[in-house]
Amino acid sequence: MLNRWFSFVLIVVMLLFSGASTAQQKLDTTTSYSISGYIDAYYAYYTDSVGPNNFQKFPSISPRSNSPSINTAMINFQYSTDRVRTAAVFHFGDIAAATWPNPYNAIMEAHVGFKLRKNMWLDAGFFRTHFGTEYLLPVENITSAVSIGTFYEPYYESGARFDYFPIKRLEIQLYLLNGYGTFVENNNKKSLGTNIAWAITDNLCLGYTNYIGDDSPTGTPLVHTRIHQNAYINYQYKKWKLVAGGDYCVQMHSDIKDESKTGVMSSGLATLKYQCNNKFGIYGRAEYFYDPNAIMSVRITDYTGKATGYKVAGGSLGAEYKPTPESYVRLEGRRLQMDKDQYIFNYNGSLYNNRYEIMVNAGVSFDLLRGVRTRVIAEQ
Repeated sequence: MLNRWFSFVLIVVMLLFSGASTAQQKLDTTTSYSISGYIDAYYAYYTDSVGPNNFQKFPSISPRSNSPSINTAMINFQYSTDRVRTAAVFHFGDIAAATWPNPYNAIMEAHVGFKLRKNMWLDAGFFRTHFGTEYLLPVENITSAVSIGTFYEPYYESGARFDYFPIKRLEIQLYLLNGYGTFVENNNKKSLGTNIAWAITDNLCLGYTNYIGDDSPTGTPLVHTRIHQNAYINYQYKKWKLVAGGDYCVQMHSDIKDESKTGVMSSGLATLKYQCNNKFGIYGRAEYFYDPNAIMSVRITDYTGKATGYKVAGGSLGAEYKPTPESYVRLEGRRLQMDKDQYIFNYNGSLYNNRYEIMVNAGVSFDLLRGVRTRVIAEQ
């Protein structure tokens, strides 16, 4: 089915390019380019003893305990005209080391795109994930640490993206991907993805994302088709900002007790921020992650001897100070609570089913080069 869909997409793209190439017109083309940077440094402490030089469980943001470090030192190159656009983003630090795959862990994203029609683009290459309620970087989110549900979502992907703006404030993206959270294909199957974002007003945005594919290694006897769906809302009212969303995932032949049945995973989060003034804000987040069939999390044996995946609830509180609009300092704490029989944290020689975290993050974004120039393309 995916091969037929891919062939259909290729035919449509060829027809669109053919129509664009025969158009006889004179255009003013605006060319823009930029180089920007972002750095986030942190200190964190976790009540989980994983040993020196090891990353914590759920190692995405600030993954080292009692060891000041940097989450990311990132540089972003952007170039675009009316017909072509490209981006290359490189990053270094603990995020790249803990979550990105070798040998591509220095590449956050790199892709090139071509305009097909008005409000219609086709891009290909390495992308950051299209999926989920939260982004990854602290500068993009209200909180510094991401939720457990976001941790198990893909951070990166590779393939082709069809990007369309049918009306103002509505964006539709369709993806043909190598797989779930991978740059390199691990079987001969392709996956599909969708991202729909509707900015109803300046203060309200609704979104829906999904992923459909089978990432079982070649030779796996059973099909493990995954349908992972996400819906979210971003809303701002005066000094209040809300980000909330949830995931629901089903995967064939993945029930932990009976592999002939479908396994299920769900997760959700709600983050609320109050901006006290231009420089100071406070925030909190509630989250849960329920994966009894270990579709995404680790398969463990709990204290009752039962095979299971992770079941987690968490709560975070934090405060943010912004010395300038481009910088921030955050103090954040979180408590993660596992299911009553899931003792996965080891602290000072004893096992616990909960973990406390505290972290301080300081970040700044900056422009190194930014410019726009206009040139005239002669009639074809």
